[in-house]
Amino acid sequence: MSISLRQKEFVEHIIDLSQVIGPVYSKRMFGGYGVFLEGLMFGLIFRNTLYLKVDANSRNYYIKRGLEPFSYERQGKKLSLNYYQAPEEVLDDITVMKEWCNCAFEVAIRAAGKRQAK
Repeated sequence: MSISLRQKEFVEHIIDLSQVIGPVYSKRMFGGYGVFLEGLMFGLIFRNTLYLKVDANSRNYYIKRGLEPFSYERQGKKLSLNYYQAPEEVLDDITVMKEWCNCAFEVAIRAAGKRQAK
């Protein structure tokens, strides 16, 4: 499966901006890209859209802003993951990117802690 130049440039742009929180990197997965820091996935890029990891503590902030969850269809059912569309301003403002990525990374840390506790 080949990727378009536009998609590759978008992924590189997101990864470059995200460096403000640390050595962020991407991994190709499921037709999109996972966005990682310290081995934890805190973002998802699919069809030139950045989605950030949410939990019960942060989800309503995204909903109030009218941002959409990442969802897909499987066997005729719509499934959503704990990732919501990032606001447009993160794509152009490094300060905003830092704030939103830090929040999503904190969610990833909490989720990893819950998995280890099981």
